[in-house]
Amino acid sequence: MEKPLGVIVVEDDPQMCLRFEKAFAVSPDIQVLAWAATAAEAIGHLQTFSPDTLLVDLGLPDASGITVIRQARRLHPACDIMVVSIFADQRNVLASIEAGATGYLLKDDTQEDYAARIQELRAGGSPITPIIARQLLRRLQPAVPTEGQDGAAMLSPRETEVLNLLARGFAYQEIAGLLGVSPHTIGTYVKRLYEKLQVTSRGEAIFEAQCMGLLSP
Repeated sequence: MEKPLGVIVVEDDPQMCLRFEKAFAVSPDIQVLAWAATAAEAIGHLQTFSPDTLLVDLGLPDASGITVIRQARRLHPACDIMVVSIFADQRNVLASIEAGATGYLLKDDTQEDYAARIQELRAGGSPITPIIARQLLRRLQPAVPTEGQDGAAMLSPRETEVLNLLARGFAYQEIAGLLGVSPHTIGTYVKRLYEKLQVTSRGEAIFEAQCMGLLSP
């Protein structure tokens, strides 16, 4: 019997950790060596264990997950690294890949079979959420002027503000607090954003907004 793949999970969201636990509970091929909720904890585990795979979020409380990726690549060159994040902007995607990540999944995709994705990663694949793959391909293509209505004119000032806060990783409740409105109102703004951008998830909205030049630097 082959030895299970050793995994370190770096994630501070309890709900996301539960999703990982459920995925790994039915897979005898995966063994979680350690859980970390901060970059500091993760780096400590990397010094203790020799993982086959690292699953890492980027939005950690004490530092960017990219710091963890760099340390993992330095300490364990053979370790495969997969980002699982809400961030779909080009800056974070490219920085993660440059640091050493070989897979990039968005948390919005609730259908992901994380155990299967880890197996794919270890087999030499590079699991990437389709919208992220599309972003990477677009980066290699020459810019083409957008036809039709100007992107900035599509959105109201408040919708643009909400969009930029979404791109920065804020939750609905946090955006509501920052803007002094109810979470229900934020949900309404997000629904309008999705309709205007013709998308169905946060990751797709951020990607399309970036392509249209709607996000603040």
